Amino acid sequence: MQRDRKYCIILNGRSGDQGEDARRAKLTALCDAAGISARIVVPPRKQPLEDASAEALARTGADVLVASGGDGTIAAVATAAHAADVPMGIIPQGTFNYFARGLGIPEDADGAVNALASGVPRDVSLAEANGEVFLNNTSLGVYPLILQRRESVYARWGRSRLAAYWSVLLTLSGMRRPLKLSLTVDGRETRLRTPLVFVANSAFQLERFNLAGVDAIRNGDFALFTARHTGTMELVRTALKLAGGAAQIGEDFDLVTGRDITIRTGRARALVARDGEKSLMHTPIRIRLRDRPLRVLVPQTSLKDKDDARS
Repeated sequence: MQRDRKYCIILNGRSGDQGEDARRAKLTALCDAAGISARIVVPPRKQPLEDASAEALARTGADVLVASGGDGTIAAVATAAHAADVPMGIIPQGTFNYFARGLGIPEDADGAVNALASGVPRDVSLAEANGEVFLNNTSLGVYPLILQRRESVYARWGRSRLAAYWSVLLTLSGMRRPLKLSLTVDGRETRLRTPLVFVANSAFQLERFNLAGVDAIRNGDFALFTARHTGTMELVRTALKLAGGAAQIGEDFDLVTGRDITIRTGRARALVARDGEKSLMHTPIRIRLRDRPLRVLVPQTSLKDKDDARS
């Protein structure tokens, strides 16, 4: 990547373990040291990040739009970068950072900024649910409820992976009724009751949990998981097995793969999670890949894994 390009960095003030001013000062110093010409923009908290990112890109006239935040922030910035057809950069500041890690982007700010300065563009398939972008996964059922509980846990104990796992157990202990769904995958319809529908678009994330479906994702499909058990204790055991990489297809989850997924719940709207962010969506919910890929700046060394273009 040429050093004379202009970068616009969208800094999510709510991500990371430092204050907004400290993070802005650190990013400014790192960009200066790397020879990067960058404008750092902190969007208003009440403005949707997609809109704020698009406005900042147009206002700064930048050549590269950069997300500094967690996977939810990255997905929002990716929406604006994809719409404007400009390359995207990533400075991961989230809890898990699956998308960045899957592309070989360093989790530390120093390494991520250096990747902006010397990185090369790589095409990454972009997924959507009812037109809304997601990078790693989208889900219905218990997982969006876990995200609601996670915010209160974070507020009390701080953001950490341990706190995230604790929120899972707290939510599952209060789970009451499974979803009654109709799933259509590449034209094949299935009706079932399940507490969780989880659609994965990240081979890297599945590998971390030792789950099947990695090859399907790399071949251009989604991996759709549905939980088999509905009882509270069974769900807790499944969650513990999942965290330990011991969850099994056919025993704890069912798996189907496909490129075009439609989910019907029998209700007008459903709570949906996309990359850690939750929102109400009108049903049915259609999940598919966008026709045009997203271009992401990655370290040159990560190109050896470019066959895994969906991370």
